[in-house]
Amino acid sequence: MQPRCQAEEGNALLQFKESLVIHRSASSDPSAYPKVASWKVDGESGDCCSWDGVECDRDSGHVIGLDLSSSCLYGSIDSNSSLFHLVQLRRLNLADNDFNNSEIPSEIGNLSRLFDLDLSMSGFSGQIPAEILEFPMGIFQLPNLRFLSIRYNPYLTGYLPEFQSGSQLEILLLAGTNFSGQLPESIGNLKSLTELDVAESNFSGVIPSSLGNLTKLNYLDLSHNNFSGKIPFTFVNLLQLTYLSLSSNNFSSGTLHWLCNLTKLTFVGFKRTNSYGEIPSCLGNLTQLTQLSLNVNELTGQLPSWIGNQTQLILLGLGANKLHGPISDSIFRLPNLETLNLGKNLFSGTVEFGLLKSRSLVSFQLSDNNLSVIGNHNDSAALQNIQILSLSGCNLSGEFPSFLHGQNHLEYVELGGNKIEGHIPTWFMNLGTETLWSLDLRGNLLTGFEQSVDILPWNNLRCLRLSFNKLDGALPIPPHSTIIYEVSDNRLNGEIPPAICNLTSLVILQLSNNNLSGKLPQCLGNISNSASVLDLHNNSFSGDIPEAFSSDCALRAIDFSQNQLEGKIPKSLANCPKLEILNIEQNKINDVFPSWLGILPELRVLILRSNRLHGVIGKPKADFEFQRLQIVDLSGYATGLVIGVILGCAMNTRKYEWLVKNYFVNRGQNLKTRLRRN
Repeated sequence: MQPRCQAEEGNALLQFKESLVIHRSASSDPSAYPKVASWKVDGESGDCCSWDGVECDRDSGHVIGLDLSSSCLYGSIDSNSSLFHLVQLRRLNLADNDFNNSEIPSEIGNLSRLFDLDLSMSGFSGQIPAEILEFPMGIFQLPNLRFLSIRYNPYLTGYLPEFQSGSQLEILLLAGTNFSGQLPESIGNLKSLTELDVAESNFSGVIPSSLGNLTKLNYLDLSHNNFSGKIPFTFVNLLQLTYLSLSSNNFSSGTLHWLCNLTKLTFVGFKRTNSYGEIPSCLGNLTQLTQLSLNVNELTGQLPSWIGNQTQLILLGLGANKLHGPISDSIFRLPNLETLNLGKNLFSGTVEFGLLKSRSLVSFQLSDNNLSVIGNHNDSAALQNIQILSLSGCNLSGEFPSFLHGQNHLEYVELGGNKIEGHIPTWFMNLGTETLWSLDLRGNLLTGFEQSVDILPWNNLRCLRLSFNKLDGALPIPPHSTIIYEVSDNRLNGEIPPAICNLTSLVILQLSNNNLSGKLPQCLGNISNSASVLDLHNNSFSGDIPEAFSSDCALRAIDFSQNQLEGKIPKSLANCPKLEILNIEQNKINDVFPSWLGILPELRVLILRSNRLHGVIGKPKADFEFQRLQIVDLSGYATGLVIGVILGCAMNTRKYEWLVKNYFVNRGQNLKTRLRRN
């Protein structure tokens, strides 16, 4: 019969329970529940060895394991917490709770018998305490420690200490923290290590060659850091690796041939690693490969034939390279593919949807090649589970693509830069009404929506891009969830509907180069709280610019140019401290020079030309500095001269580059040309 738990340890557990609050939002796991809720001292349940999440030694009754992962715990663990009285603990799991950005107390070093410690996703912050790093040879060198996870605590800082030989550490997981510094050369002393994950952290410097000494490693993830230099040649020794990700670092350029020795690999993540050259044919020896991600590199040549033989592949990412030639039909016949990204290369030829054999395809990206995609209504079965579809610049023509019929899982659709004509059909508007979050139909020949609706039906839409089409009629209004709405360069007419006032999450609104008219709605102030870019240029808007810019104005760029706006420049613009660009040229503004705009600390471009401004431009008061103004255009002011003035700072009208990189690329180019001409 197993002995009952030690009374003092049962009391310590109850005190620990009382020090925290149970809150459902403290855990992200949908199956989370408060394990401590069942802890009681009365009756048979008074034996803490029977409590949920508690493990006791069968001989002594000491508490040796505590698993409170996903237990909806909220609060902080203080240095005098009764948790640290459980000195016999060997396994401690507090993952997926919320300890309110508190620091990890140094007293955790008292738990010297630990061999499993999991504090991941628990809202810890600050540095790993020095006491831990020094007790007895650092938490990383605790003599019994086998497993350590503190990943996904983004406010947790620290560095890796020097490692001594003899460590029994097998799994070290630090991903998603703010750990920094270099990996020490002594990491090669962790001979027992099988998993090392430091992804999405802040490590830097050259990866030590000693990492290649860890020949028991089967999982290595160094992605999304700031590592530099060459990838160590000693990695060829890691013959047990099944998972390797080095994506998104700052490595020096190199080829991929060394990977050919690692024949047990199932996952290769080399996105943004400055890899160049042809894809080695010897990678065909990796017969267990299921995921190959080589996106955003400098790879050249044609697709190797061996890829078409990798029937176990579920992910193939070769996007944004310099690959060319035709795409072999055998790739489209891979039966288990879920993700295929060949976009942004130099591929040529024809792709037929009818060739797709995988019914599991979730993401399919071919945009920005020299391809012609052919598909019809009969091919819709090949895309029955598609969520991400990117076919920009794929020579689609004629009516809206019928192969999208019945695709109810759509999340991201990119069909820009084609020759799709006519209306956006009603059947498409009924797809993805709860799932679609991004729709890009820019640069086609679309004329409107087949079914007229007050609000477009995609309830969770975040991004809608309809610019450079032939849309006519009233301005379509997207749902209130929309963040980016671009519908410039069309033939839309009439007033801006009042429903636009409900788009309180907008960051970018571009309605330029249409035939819109009427007064600007007063509710622009609602949008200004969230919007960064408000571009209404080259329409026929009239009346005053509303005094509607609220005290929480977030705007960085405003372009109301080339309209018929009247009245004065609204003083409420002074509520927009982030404003960098203000262009109201070619209107009928009747006002004096707005020297009060000098209070805006980020204003760099001010274009007021071709209005009815009058009065004297004097040196501004000391409070109004125009500290960062670089481009000013007052052509037509007073005598019609182009006036270069010093407004509290030296202005350089040749500093255009930052503007072109930002919001109005085309507008910036026109502005550059005009300023040179003047």
